[in-house]
Amino acid sequence: MQGLFFEDLTEGQSAETLKIVGAADVEAFAAVSGDINPVHLDEAYARTTPFQGRIAHGMLSAAYISAVIGTKLPGPGAIYLSQSLRFRRPVKLGDPVVTRVTIQSLDERRGHATLATICQVDGKTVVEGEAVIMVPRKPA
Repeated sequence: MQGLFFEDLTEGQSAETLKIVGAADVEAFAAVSGDINPVHLDEAYARTTPFQGRIAHGMLSAAYISAVIGTKLPGPGAIYLSQSLRFRRPVKLGDPVVTRVTIQSLDERRGHATLATICQVDGKTVVEGEAVIMVPRKPA
């Protein structure tokens, strides 16, 4: 399976996904990552925080960005080089997270693409950043 090649990309091109964050997603992420902070897993504890309930791991939203890059734009074959992230708001259980990546610039010499990355809930930004990825070229 191969995604888009570097030659197929244009500035402004974008792709997005929608994911409803469920308790099972948060619990699975905690198990895989080892981040068992009770704000993510214990409703009674989380009610005592400023969030008034459980919230998803910020890095779970970041994983949604990785999924868009790895499956849609440019898709299979893309390799992450860097990702900056700014966490703006919490994501609560049941929130619909729309994740979008948009190509900002292309480095022809290196075969790298720089992408604006954003996750939003109800039109409000929860995570934003920038990714640099290596994109395969078309075979000669």
